Amino acid sequence: MELAPATESGSSRGRLGRPLGALAALGATWVATRTVLVLLMTGVLKSPGGDITADVWMIYHAWYGVLQTGTFPFDDVTWQYPPGAALVILLPGLLPWSYLVSFWVICGIADAAAAALLIRTGLRRGRALTGAWMWVVAVPLLGPMIYNRFDILVTALALAGLLALIRRPAVGGLLLGLGGIVKIWPLLGLIGTPSGRRTRRSWTLAAATAVSVGFLLAAGMNGAFDFLTFQADRGIEVESVGALPLHFARIAGAWDGRVTMNYGSPEMLGPWVSVISKVMMAGTVIGFLWLLLWRFKSRRRNAATMYDAALCALLIFVVTSRVISPQYLVWLIGVAAVCLTVRNSSQRPVALLILIACPLTLLEFPTLFTQVLASDPWAVTVLSLRNLLLVAAAVLSCVRLWRSTRGSEPLPPTVVLREPPALPPASSYPVRPGIAYEQDLLDGIDHPGAPAKR
Repeated sequence: MELAPATESGSSRGRLGRPLGALAALGATWVATRTVLVLLMTGVLKSPGGDITADVWMIYHAWYGVLQTGTFPFDDVTWQYPPGAALVILLPGLLPWSYLVSFWVICGIADAAAAALLIRTGLRRGRALTGAWMWVVAVPLLGPMIYNRFDILVTALALAGLLALIRRPAVGGLLLGLGGIVKIWPLLGLIGTPSGRRTRRSWTLAAATAVSVGFLLAAGMNGAFDFLTFQADRGIEVESVGALPLHFARIAGAWDGRVTMNYGSPEMLGPWVSVISKVMMAGTVIGFLWLLLWRFKSRRRNAATMYDAALCALLIFVVTSRVISPQYLVWLIGVAAVCLTVRNSSQRPVALLILIACPLTLLEFPTLFTQVLASDPWAVTVLSLRNLLLVAAAVLSCVRLWRSTRGSEPLPPTVVLREPPALPPASSYPVRPGIAYEQDLLDGIDHPGAPAKR
C-alpha cells in the first residue's frame, strides 16, 4: 500500500485548505434553505398545499399520550410501525417546548447531524463532498413536510450506520439495527457488506440490536407487534407505482372503485386492487432474489459497493411497495448521498434521477394532492413522471451495480512494466495513522480475505 506524504493531498493542510470555500457554501446553503423551511412551517411564508403539521400535533401527539400509559396504540389502525417507532414518538416529550416545536427541533438536529457526517466523510482522502451537497440541496426540495414526519430521524440514523460500516462494522450494524426496529428499511443497508468478518460483525450486531430492543419494548408495553395484523387488508396507496393503472382506468371511466382513508393513508379500493397488490409483492420477492443472485455472483468490490447495493435494494423496496408516501424520498436522498461520498460510485446517474424526482414529489404533495385523490389528468401526469423516474432509477441502479462488480478490469493490449522508484526514507514523510488505517480497510474491501499490501 502506497502512503502519501504529509505535505501532499493527504495532509491536514491540503485537506482543509482547498475545501474552505466549499464548506462555507455548504453551510450557507443549509442555513438559507432550512430558514425557508422554518418560515413555511410556522406560517410566516405561505406553504403550498396548506397546513401540513397535522400529522405531528394531532396524530403523533395522540400516539404520545397513549404510549405514555405503557401501551401501543394498537386500536388505531394508523399505527403502522415496528415497536422502535415508539421511542421516536416519545422523544419530543423530553424537551421543554410544545410537542410540535420539540418535534421540529429534533428533526432539525437530525438534519444538521446528517449533513455534518457527510461533510466529515467527504473531507477524507479519496472521498468527495458531493454527498453532502446532495443532502443539503435535495432535502428542502421536499418542502416543509420533511420536518413534519419522523423519517428524517430514521434516515439520519441509517446514514450514520452506513458511513460507519467500513471503519467500524459493529457500530454500523448496531445503528442499522436500531433504525430497523424503528422502520425496517435501514436493515437493507447490510445487503452489500463483503463476505468475512465485516459481514459477521455488522449483521450480528444489527440482529442483536433489533431483537433486543424489540423484546424489551414488547415486554414492557402491550401491543408491540399488533401492527402486523393490519398489513394484509391494505389497498393500493394513491401515490404508489401500482396505483397508476387504476388512475388511468379511472380517468377513462373503466374503474368504479373508490379512494378512501385506509390504515392511515389514502388508498384505492375496489376491482383489480387485489391483483395489483399480488403483482407488487411478487415484484418485491423477485427484486430481492435478484439481489441475492448479485451477492453470490459479484466478483469485484470497492469502497462504494456496500453503499451502491444499499441504494439499489432500497429503490427495489420503494418502487415495488404498495405505498409510496412523499417522505420515502428522504430515504433515497440519504442513501444516495452516502454513495456520492465515494468518487467511484456506480450510482451517480441514479442519484441525479432521485434529485429530479424531489420537486415533482413536492408538486404532487401537498400542492396537487387533492387533484391526485380525484385522479385529475394533470395531477396524475405529474405523479406518473415522478414514479417513472423512480422506476428508471431502480432499473438503472440494478444494471450499474451488476456491471460494476462483474469480472475484472481489462488489461491494455500492451503492458509495459517499469521498475518502481525507490521509496524515500520513512522519517522524511510522516503519515497520519488515521489515513493509513482507512486506506488499509478500503484495500481490504477490494480483496476480501487477503491482507492489505504495505
